[in-house]
Amino acid sequence: MSDGTQYYAVVEECIQKLGIDPATTKGQKEGQWNLTKGSVKVYIDVMYIEREKRHYFQVLAPVMQLPASNRDNLALELLTLNHQLYGAAFTLFNEHVCIKAIRECDGLDANEAFATITRVGNYGDHYDDILKQKYPNNRPIGFHAG
Repeated sequence: MSDGTQYYAVVEECIQKLGIDPATTKGQKEGQWNLTKGSVKVYIDVMYIEREKRHYFQVLAPVMQLPASNRDNLALELLTLNHQLYGAAFTLFNEHVCIKAIRECDGLDANEAFATITRVGNYGDHYDDILKQKYPNNRPIGFHAG
């Protein structure tokens, strides 16, 4: 596995710029950080993909648990909303609707990383209440970033 230290430094610089001590946000594994933006969690990962021999920068914000019903309408709405988003998209992960941005780490600078982190957090915080109200469910919430 390749060393991602240089990319970790970029992410931690961004977290500091948000006024947060990066040490308080570290995830369970190296290259993971967990933040909160309003009412959503924001998961940041720098991960090495062995088969591609490169690092990736990912920012993911779970917006809501996938409802048990009305999924077709939700899917159509998410596709429509995706067209309005910049540099991020709705996706499904672990039975959750999420906002996600991912790119190769090569060429990533602190300005782009900061913009991505804040964009995903802002989109997540904006859409979570709207979508939860429109597509309610009573399933227990339990997101694990993995």
